[in-house]
Amino acid sequence: MKKIRVDHLSRVEGHGAITVEIEGKKVKDVKFEILEGPRLFETLTIGKLPEENVSVVPRICAICTLSHKNASLRGVEKCLGIEVPQKVALMRELMMLGENVESNALHVYLLALPDILGYPNAIAMVDKYAEAVTEGLTLKKFGNRIMEITAARATHGENPIIGGFGRYPSKEDLLELKDTAIKLLPAANKVVELLGPMDFKYSEDEKTTFACVNPPKNEFGYVADSIILSDGKVFDAEEYTKVTNEKIVPHSYAKRSSYKGAPYTVGAIARMNNLGDRLKGQAGKYYKKFSNDRWLTNPLYNNVAQAIELVYDLELLPGLVDKILKLKDPEIVKPNRQTGKGTGAVEAPRGTLYHSYEIKDGRMSKVDIITPTAQNLDDSERYLRKTAQKMLEKGKKDDEIKRHMEIIARAYDPCISCSAHLVKLVRR
Repeated sequence: MKKIRVDHLSRVEGHGAITVEIEGKKVKDVKFEILEGPRLFETLTIGKLPEENVSVVPRICAICTLSHKNASLRGVEKCLGIEVPQKVALMRELMMLGENVESNALHVYLLALPDILGYPNAIAMVDKYAEAVTEGLTLKKFGNRIMEITAARATHGENPIIGGFGRYPSKEDLLELKDTAIKLLPAANKVVELLGPMDFKYSEDEKTTFACVNPPKNEFGYVADSIILSDGKVFDAEEYTKVTNEKIVPHSYAKRSSYKGAPYTVGAIARMNNLGDRLKGQAGKYYKKFSNDRWLTNPLYNNVAQAIELVYDLELLPGLVDKILKLKDPEIVKPNRQTGKGTGAVEAPRGTLYHSYEIKDGRMSKVDIITPTAQNLDDSERYLRKTAQKMLEKGKKDDEIKRHMEIIARAYDPCISCSAHLVKLVRR
């Protein structure tokens, strides 16, 4: 028995490991292990006030903090019978754009681009690709600025609250965001033009199912009350368990999800494959220009999808600011009831995130949170297995197999936590 293992996977968030077990020329097993112990967030807020819940649960992640905040707010507000005014919805959309810009810029420019261009890290790219590295850092900083203005902090901002916002940004701050988005759009265009024509060969192709939220009015977006799958099925967000079907595996602290008994994928590539035809402007043109059948079968195209989303975000932001500026600051909406059920579904940068709650007599009585990376783990194992098998059949060396395993894992942009350990190959 031989095993391939990379103990220190750089350029992902979290602590994990992947082991590929090989017997002769046959891959016997692939395990994507999540080594971080469970932090029990779903239990921490039981019995707490809803206001405490929406402050605690975003601490699950410092990368997707506002996605967790928004999903939590939406779930709680459904429980309490709260319908927020238009300005609140638009402000939350703006803060989500900020998080998506920050996260996608980080991944595309600084985590994935070194793999694609053949460098060990972004620092090593500077001599030849200094402009790209600088533009990536600038876009990431802009995403943080959006979150600072909308949420009051770039990480774990507490300005978004149940029923509204603690305060609303000034006209000057919003116009700053509008002007900066317009100035940075050419940089986002450049990275799409760089990545779009590329033929990604590090992963073997295999068809999968894609899931994401289904915004109303045939729009592209990151928030909705229904879920759409690439097989054409649409489910209400309250029916999320028909999609996720969580299970436990012995080699990981993270739960896994399957749809109709099979792995599926969430994330930017799922959003593009399911909703790409809804894109307008330059983002829509890029989708039509660069999307192809391999986007349905190869996870590495997630990198291109994230780059196109950067263009979408920057194109959308100026008009969104204009809409916000036309509306008066509303009062915070108070609860209509103290008992109820509700599920908030949003698109975090890495895919669909669910916060499903029950509140009884003003206290949290049930909390269920399903994150994007947990949904992607089974599919990533499947692609790792198939790629490792093909490489074995071609007689590839261990180091090359390990490198391909790392590239595939990073393409999913896994959010395990802060740093990670990934794949190991052992031959006997």
